[in-house]
Amino acid sequence: MVSRVQTVLGCINASELGHTLTHEHLGMDFQHFYRKPPSKIKDKFEQHQLDNIGFIRQYPYSSRYNLVLNDDAAEKAIKKDLYLYKKCGGGTIVENSTHGLNRNIEFYKEVSEYSGVHVVAGTGFYIADLQADDTLHSTQEEMYELMLKEITEGCVDYPDVKAGFLGEIASVWPIKDFERRALRAAGEVQEQAGCGVSLHPHRDRAAPAAAARIYLEAGGRADKLVMSHLDRTLQDVEGLLEFAELGTYCQFDLFGTEVSYYQLCPDVDMPSDAQRLEMVRQLVNEGKTDRVLMSHDIHTKHRLIAYGGHGYSHIINNILPRMKSKGFSQKIIDRITIENPAEWLSMNKGVVKGVQKE
Repeated sequence: MVSRVQTVLGCINASELGHTLTHEHLGMDFQHFYRKPPSKIKDKFEQHQLDNIGFIRQYPYSSRYNLVLNDDAAEKAIKKDLYLYKKCGGGTIVENSTHGLNRNIEFYKEVSEYSGVHVVAGTGFYIADLQADDTLHSTQEEMYELMLKEITEGCVDYPDVKAGFLGEIASVWPIKDFERRALRAAGEVQEQAGCGVSLHPHRDRAAPAAAARIYLEAGGRADKLVMSHLDRTLQDVEGLLEFAELGTYCQFDLFGTEVSYYQLCPDVDMPSDAQRLEMVRQLVNEGKTDRVLMSHDIHTKHRLIAYGGHGYSHIINNILPRMKSKGFSQKIIDRITIENPAEWLSMNKGVVKGVQKE
């Protein structure tokens, strides 16, 4: 049976993905998370560009312009960034924007054709606070039907393209009723379609396990589930290893974020890339190399190369060489960055409405 992955340009063999970033964004609006800047430097954030990049690196959520990743300027920068990612050896971007984040599949197709990078689009629902009123009152069955349709037939906003996974499906803390319905629906769709799923937990350390259990109890498989953002949520070794026993993929997806002040949760110190690698090493040492994924979660302008950021090629250019110098073998690096993503994204189970066995 050949493992296949659904991209925005069609279905391909999983072996064609190459180096894969499993949690990125190529277009979204994050203004809901705007935070007021410190009063002493308030005027530095009133302009509509990134002239004061030093301040914005420290307070990225205080610039509304920075939070818009789907305007003309951002799209131009993203196209250049993905072209460089491909040139540096990148193969695939998994786009995690779901309903509530202004997904733009037409642009995903355009940038994939331009850069040669495979792009996999997601389906599902972001947090309740970003949903339109009619969506917010969707039943679990309606959520299930929408996600299954987008996986097996085509996306509601772009019927010619099928989603390739469920995600990122997001929740706050405590988890709201809408988000519980979305998590349960995702578990049901996963069981039906055999697809990969990516969850965005809240920043409370209890959130990842709670979200995972709702999904698992609905019938979803642990080995097809990615738990995102663990580098900002489970920073203690004991908590990380305990969570890993659930059997999900443990994703460290904030590589490139080196500012320790975490504006969305000031009580948490954002780790450095060196500390992220130590988290990865802990799982590798415990024999869980096949449960690790790495990415950047680029969702603001200032992290793009055109705006002075690290770009989508950061892991390839800067992190993988450091992994080798720190004793990670090429076999382990390839397992984490190529083989694990391919196994997670593969859909080789025949289901109704157009998904057939190979």
